[in-house]
Formats: sequence, C-alpha cells, structure tokens
Amino acid sequence: MQLRNVTLDDVEAYARMRCDPVMMADLGGPLPPDGMKDKVRRDALEAAADTAWIKMIIPDADTPEVVAGTVTIWSHDTDDGPMSEIGWMILPEFQGHGLGKRAARALLEQARNEDRWGAVHAFPATSNGASNGICRSLGFRFIAEQNVTFADRVLRSNHWAINLRTDLVPT
Repeated sequence: MQLRNVTLDDVEAYARMRCDPVMMADLGGPLPPDGMKDKVRRDALEAAADTAWIKMIIPDADTPEVVAGTVTIWSHDTDDGPMSEIGWMILPEFQGHGLGKRAARALLEQARNEDRWGAVHAFPATSNGASNGICRSLGFRFIAEQNVTFADRVLRSNHWAINLRTDLVPT
C-alpha cells in the first residue's frame, strides 16, 4: 500500500466515494456530483501547499492508477480552538482488507515522526462499526458520543482522540 497526494486526476475516485448512496450512508447520504471537480481542486491545492494531508490510498504499487480510497488529516477551528482531525473512506471493493487501518496508521505514524498535528481526533458515525473499530485498534481513546456537522448535515458520531506520542498502538 502507498499513499500519495490527491491530484486533479482524482475526480472520478472522489465521485465514486462521495456521490454514492452506499458509501455515504453513514454521512447523511450522497453529495451532488457537480461539486466534485471543485472539491478535488481545493483539496489538491491544500495537499500541494502541505496545509492538509489529503492522501489517495494506492493498494498496489504495481498499479498506481488504482485508488482504494482516501485518508486525510487536517486542522480546523472549533469553539475550543484549533483541532486536528483524521478521516478515511474506502471504496466497497477494497473494504474488509485492512487498507483503511493501514492507511490511517501510516498517516498517524508520519504525523508522530514529524511532530505535526498534535492530538488527532476522529468522528466516525456511531453506526459505522468498521471505522469505530479502526479507532479502537489504533489506540484512540473514546471521548463521547456527539453531534457533528459534515457537508451541512448534522450526524451522530463517536468522538475519538489520540495522543501520537503515547497512545498510538505499535505495529
């Protein structure tokens, strides 16, 4: 498995993840396809500027054109100040093979090694057993169940946090 920055060529992968009712079931339903090109453009600019780590998951180095999903760490402002957050999406045909966990671990290890992002938070939907399992297995601490806003939708999520210096479970 490899991770690479999102590029303008990733519109189709974004649409497959974000516009699909099954992929977006835990995130309030599919997003409109007409916004994907602009979303990829904004994300590619952020990745290139290194203001967010927006990575495409490549399951096999021998076929770099095949994308399995995304893993991202970014920072945003909250009522309590800045917060670093991680999120991931894995396309259906690649689910159940550990790619989400491996990709999240790789990005968290990079963040730890570069001493970047501070404590990292995750907010998987309460109904998303796989993503909550990834948080648990990587050493995230459960904080609380809470409502979060994603794409102008309020979702019931589990709030997890990890201190990369002390909590990340070794490989």
